Amino acid sequence: MKNVLILLTLCLCVCFLSNSSYAQKRKKTKEDKAIEKEWKKKAKSLDPLEYKSMMEEQAKLKAESSELNAQLLGVEERISYKDTEISRLQAELKELQAKMAEEQSSNITGKKVSAKGVVFKVQIGAFRNKDLTKYFENNQNFSGDVDQDGVKKYTIGYFGDYWEADTFKKYLRAMGVKDAWIVPYKDGTRVNIKDVLEGAI
Repeated sequence: MKNVLILLTLCLCVCFLSNSSYAQKRKKTKEDKAIEKEWKKKAKSLDPLEYKSMMEEQAKLKAESSELNAQLLGVEERISYKDTEISRLQAELKELQAKMAEEQSSNITGKKVSAKGVVFKVQIGAFRNKDLTKYFENNQNFSGDVDQDGVKKYTIGYFGDYWEADTFKKYLRAMGVKDAWIVPYKDGTRVNIKDVLEGAI
């Protein structure tokens, strides 16, 4: 601590004495002359080796300070980059969650299947008195529609290819679901098979 105090005192003395232009502009007072005289005495009484050691210590501290400032700047840049990356990933996650929510929604109770283009499902039954809508939420491949007359039509599967849907329909029929048949959806709306069949095949 003593060395640092002496170092600071010496630096102030050197700065004050070396600034001749400042000394010329400002007229010295008696107090200034007394301070100057005092500092000259301190400078003469200072051991040259001690002075050299203090100057080396000062240079070392300046170098360490510069290095730490550079490291701090690097850390701040990395933090800024990571913050930007986190924001980008959060936005991407929200977008993916929104897309997933759209794909999981169904036509029942006014919700629309939002797939763009043509999608095929296999209808497994149509019922007036059976309500299976509670199973839609946790089963994204199980959905349904309600006709204007209140008939509930339930579908299973979600196919982009007609022939894949047709194969699935045949498996269901072989397992005993005799009413299984393919229904197409265009841009989330159920349409007539004739409207899309030619393009799909």
